[in-house]
Amino acid sequence: MRRVYFLIFVVFGVTAATFGQATSSDSQTLRALLSEVRELRHELQSSLTRIQSAQILLSRLQIQEVAVTRASQHLDDARSKLAEVQVVLKREAAEIKHFEDEAPNAGENAAQVEEALKRAKSDLEASTNLEQQRQATETEAEQQLQTEQDKLNSLETQLDELVRNMDNPSEPSDRVPR
Repeated sequence: MRRVYFLIFVVFGVTAATFGQATSSDSQTLRALLSEVRELRHELQSSLTRIQSAQILLSRLQIQEVAVTRASQHLDDARSKLAEVQVVLKREAAEIKHFEDEAPNAGENAAQVEEALKRAKSDLEASTNLEQQRQATETEAEQQLQTEQDKLNSLETQLDELVRNMDNPSEPSDRVPR
């Protein structure tokens, strides 16, 4: 009977020890799994943040490209209008030269030539003022285009940096685009 009790004690003792070890091993496994899940969640959140930042930058880049295109078109328009005025100025200067050359030989038409010369000089003065305005507009358009291109370059640099950070996920990239 002692042997039976001893056998029961050994069986239950070994079983209890085995369950105790299994619980400890399971607990360690669960802790390791929980730690890995937390790491994965953190990496996923970091990836989502990077993706959102990239989407924001891409949207801003597209908007800025439109702004650069618009500024470029405005500059082209300003240059075109300035060129038109400069053509008119040359034509008016040639007309004045023609009237000045004709004035001494006008004879009976001297009053008409003199009046046409005054009108041509007045037109030249108005065109000169218009040329100055168009030059100022062209200068402003050039400055605006340069500003918009600088903004576009800045966004492209930020996007390049973000892409580099995506290639190196070990580096923190908590920088949100401006």
